[in-house]
Amino acid sequence: MKKIDLNQKHFYNEEEARKYLEKIRWADGIPVCPHCGSKNEHYELKPKTSTSELRNGVWKCRDCRNQFSVTVGTVFERSHIPLNKWLLAVQLLCSSKKGMSTNQLHRLLGITYKSAWFMAHRIRYAMEQNFQNKKLKGVVEVDETYVGGKGKGKRGRGSLKKTPVFSLVERNGEVRSFPVERVTDDW
Repeated sequence: MKKIDLNQKHFYNEEEARKYLEKIRWADGIPVCPHCGSKNEHYELKPKTSTSELRNGVWKCRDCRNQFSVTVGTVFERSHIPLNKWLLAVQLLCSSKKGMSTNQLHRLLGITYKSAWFMAHRIRYAMEQNFQNKKLKGVVEVDETYVGGKGKGKRGRGSLKKTPVFSLVERNGEVRSFPVERVTDDW
């Protein structure tokens, strides 16, 4: 597993967090309008004065004329919480082995409990998997495992009272896992 470096600048600077998210979302460097899907050379709106209400990273679409930023259409949209705190929260929630309580998140990020609850719910919602219409491509490997702890007073690693989980793994790609009733070769 890759070690996570929490000292990266996008975790502690809102402007760097925005640039980092733009690099991830718009990998080819061309902003895509989330309203109409256009890539038609949008232009970035710049604040005229330091007291202007316009913030950095706001773009205007040449086709539909709507304003947008990298956060439109994501869980970060319409949030007053700084983007760097969002990225740190995502990192903490995803890398925590046993999960993370909202209370712990609020203490680590230095935000209110209510804000931490809001963030945790949005991040968990984004983690929901919906693969109904998307097929895997290329070489797909199949495996199964049993999930669940040791039973009370039991020893060993038996599969009794554990949930069988079936996984499809796309080489260098996505993983799809789901619980099944039984794991046999006679489907």
